[in-house]
Amino acid sequence: MANFIKRKTNWLNTRMGFFLLVVVLFWVKTYIAYQTEFSLGAKGSVQQFLLFINPIPATLLVFGIALYFRGRLAYWLMIIINVLESTWIFANILYYREFSDFLSFGIMKGSSDVGNNLGKSLAQITHVYDFFVYVDIVILIVLLLMHVIRIDPRPFKRRYALSISVLAFGLMFAEFGMANADRSGLLTRTFDNNYIVKYLGLNEYAAFNAYQTQKESATRASANASDMKSVKKYLKQNQVSPNVSYFGKEKGKNVFIIHLESFQQFLLDYKVDGKEVTPTLNKFYHSKNTLSYDNFYNQVAQGKTSDAEMMLENSLFGLPQGSAMTTYGTQNTFQAAPALLSQKAGYTTAAFHGDVPSFWNRDNTYKSWGYQYFFSSSYYTEKSGYSVGYGLKDKIFFKQSAKYIDQLPQPFYAKLITLTNHYPYELDKKNTDFPATKTGDKTVDPYVQTAHYLDQSFAEFMTYLKKAGLYKNSVIVAYGDHYGISNNHRAAIAQLLGKDKVTSFDLAQFQKVPFMIHADGLKGGISHTYGGEIDVLPTLLDLLGVKNTDTVQFGQDLLAKDRNQTVAFRNGNFVSPKYTKLGGTVYDTKTGKALTLTTKQKKVVDQMQNHVTTELSLSDRVIYGDLLRFYTPKGFTKVDKGDFTYKLKPAMAKLAEAQEKEKTSVMSKNGNKNIDYKTDAPELK
Repeated sequence: MANFIKRKTNWLNTRMGFFLLVVVLFWVKTYIAYQTEFSLGAKGSVQQFLLFINPIPATLLVFGIALYFRGRLAYWLMIIINVLESTWIFANILYYREFSDFLSFGIMKGSSDVGNNLGKSLAQITHVYDFFVYVDIVILIVLLLMHVIRIDPRPFKRRYALSISVLAFGLMFAEFGMANADRSGLLTRTFDNNYIVKYLGLNEYAAFNAYQTQKESATRASANASDMKSVKKYLKQNQVSPNVSYFGKEKGKNVFIIHLESFQQFLLDYKVDGKEVTPTLNKFYHSKNTLSYDNFYNQVAQGKTSDAEMMLENSLFGLPQGSAMTTYGTQNTFQAAPALLSQKAGYTTAAFHGDVPSFWNRDNTYKSWGYQYFFSSSYYTEKSGYSVGYGLKDKIFFKQSAKYIDQLPQPFYAKLITLTNHYPYELDKKNTDFPATKTGDKTVDPYVQTAHYLDQSFAEFMTYLKKAGLYKNSVIVAYGDHYGISNNHRAAIAQLLGKDKVTSFDLAQFQKVPFMIHADGLKGGISHTYGGEIDVLPTLLDLLGVKNTDTVQFGQDLLAKDRNQTVAFRNGNFVSPKYTKLGGTVYDTKTGKALTLTTKQKKVVDQMQNHVTTELSLSDRVIYGDLLRFYTPKGFTKVDKGDFTYKLKPAMAKLAEAQEKEKTSVMSKNGNKNIDYKTDAPELK
């Protein structure tokens, strides 16, 4: 028996035998990761087959590099390649768990800008069994060191190594042919990254993403003024008239943008154990002076919060991969809300964020957008217990921000970015007075607790605004930037929604976030019009009576009567009042049922898809090519980043000078005293 086993395993002692063992083990663990860690949605025999075989071509190609080397070096190169490839899988498992997407070179390039607090999040999302991707490496090293597998010293013929490489490329082309037949335009249209990994594999996705990144750099270098013609033509064709009942109704008022971190629409009016999660925001939402939208969708991609900010303040989409703020925020020209309001309506502009200024490259991007002031971590008092997760707790953040708001000359445009309702939804016991949900999902259940804390913080801030005399003289915009619970938590989402299970359509509807505009005397109500973050800027400018017909904005005023209600998702899917398209499936938006399209329906859906693809690609062209450097609207001056400094002492000196000159700030009207801000934050008692 021993001799039989020895004869059958002798092939492992050959170079080719060890190579095939490494390839098979890597193939198996990759496929296990596909099935257990990623939601790739492989349907039908073709997709299942491609998912099963797609690790093979790239594995043969990459590990085959080692076959060109001699002796012991070849074996250890296979191990090193395995470590690198396994780390790529490991990194994507962790990233996908939080963001439902795969790593891109844009994200990795900007990791220094977003990684200051990621260590804590990674500790939360890393599971012991994630390290299974390294198990085969340990086994192989042990087998080599204990000489169970012996290193074959014989030369390996180059033509055999070359044959492996040729075979790998041949399999890649065959795989791509099958994939493109099942999903035409796989690499030429704006598809979800899940599609590329499902059809081609993680390595092929990495190669394609690298190509895209290089292409983006080349696009800027080759762009010229004539590239703006197609953008301006599209915008002119899709321009809508403002609603005369609302245009300019809030002219001259202050503007507060309250960024409700990771806040989803379903939280409004939601109850746990009979208690409202967000009682204050519920009243705000239902107020007769609040324009509220119940079909408003987040449209972010990998840039998450930064994508939301890009759309909100520029009416430009985020990028398919990475973060536009991180990659292009420093160098590109923009026509953003702060600059528009400052130049066209005399607004003071300021952003508030209780974390380091480099997060999402805000310290550079905000200058490009024309923010005169940026109050970040150096402006706030930080003590033990003041922060959680990604920065200052919301109650402390709002209280400390108030003293700077008091000093802003009016009218002003102020954006406040909350942070406590951010994954992993941590909050200490002394701040937790609300029951968690009981789905059994440790990520999902505390979500309502941090959302309730955010609501309490919002209530305290509203009280301050009334006390400071700002409430009646301000437009208050509250919006959710992106989902808080990713689609990976299907079972928990089903429980939250009171369903047995959720469909792809349900998950698309779950991407709704709140959008509310409140002002004293504003004719409010809950609107059922469909829109998204791309529409915020034109809506706000029309309310303020700021002419914006010649600026480059891809959104449309949500109040316009003739607006297009097709809401584009970043991956090319879309939702509208009639049809929702997700991948290759079209649903009836009212019923949620998948449709078999008639010829007439297909024509309508194709037109909608063309509209979505066009606006996404043109927006990308504006950012990739930095096209706004070639076009300046009348009455607008390109932002000079050198005009701004966010360093504490010079910025505060500049603010003091402006306050003394204009004497319109709350503090100037209050005998140079700050308004007393009330909070029940236990850390401050």
